[in-house]
Amino acid sequence: MSASAEAARPFPWEEAMALGLSHLRLSPEVFWALTLPELAAMAGGKPGGMTRAGLEGLMRRFPD
Repeated sequence: MSASAEAARPFPWEEAMALGLSHLRLSPEVFWALTLPELAAMAGGKPGGMTRAGLEGLMRRFPD
């Protein structure tokens, strides 16, 4: 699969709803109020912490 085909893949709503409403047993109100990062965290996604290289890049771009 090419990168453009991967980027064009639609969001997996069926899987997200099954996770939130069935597995996590969230109410519909709570599920639909979640942000995607919150849902990813509840699904066990790893937090995307900043790397040392990322910090150094920001320090070069915004010295103070």
